[in-house]
Amino acid sequence: MKEKDIISNIASRLAITELNAMQKRMASVKTGGNTITLLAPTGSGKTVAFAIALLKSLGPADGRIRAVVMAPSRELVLQIFDVIRPIATRLKTVAFYGGHSMQEEKNSLSVTPDIIIATPGRLLDHITRGLVDLSGVRTLVLDEYDKALELGFADEMKRVCKKLTSLSLIILTSATRLDELPPFLPVTQTSELIDFSSDCSPRRRIQIVNVPSPTCDKLDTLIDLLRSLDNGRVIVFANHRESVERIYSALRKAGLPAGIYHGGLEQNDRENAIEMLNNGSTPILVSTDLGARGLD
Repeated sequence: MKEKDIISNIASRLAITELNAMQKRMASVKTGGNTITLLAPTGSGKTVAFAIALLKSLGPADGRIRAVVMAPSRELVLQIFDVIRPIATRLKTVAFYGGHSMQEEKNSLSVTPDIIIATPGRLLDHITRGLVDLSGVRTLVLDEYDKALELGFADEMKRVCKKLTSLSLIILTSATRLDELPPFLPVTQTSELIDFSSDCSPRRRIQIVNVPSPTCDKLDTLIDLLRSLDNGRVIVFANHRESVERIYSALRKAGLPAGIYHGGLEQNDRENAIEMLNNGSTPILVSTDLGARGLD
């Protein structure tokens, strides 16, 4: 797609009338023989930024799948789909993820899509079934690739990448930097780091308050803090699933109306947790930091 058409679609369909510095920078990247690592915080417009580069890299439809975007959660896949599909005019975009009807996804392949946005496991499932041919894919995006590796998707991503034999542009996005790139990625002619991790701030201003704990185990301090807050929705983030389970149990034992959200839950349970947070049934949600990347 031409850059002017992409920018026009972003303005008319996403109501973003002016690109930020990161998005402008991604609009100017070289789209042939390049690996781009984009570092930027959540809420800074990263999806729009890599979408511009992805769409610029695609020429006219040729009846083959030409771009793949992988993300570590269903929520992220759907959010990326909701950004790319409206601005990818005259291109077919599909989303594959766990918990979605496999038959519906199979039906969506009756006409070969130009862009697939998927979780690694579900995309690998389609490959194993012989439903998709990725040999013509020129552009690969690994969104939140550091979190995908932490969550154990390395083997699945490696198996998918083995099928990507024609890559010309690789985009890795993350809120944090990895010491080295995943070894399963093909080597491109050039590699570029675009670091907006300290320059882009979320659209809404955030007030940060440090609350010291008198003990090493901060659970009692957390419980006191939550009891002191005005009525309203609260999300408590922890790094690991085991920590989330422990905090959730402690809050429930203390009589606080808490819900729980992490990648080990069934999809229906995750959706219910978000719904109950939104409607106030359980105004406290305890989540792994995956939720910080995947909850809009």
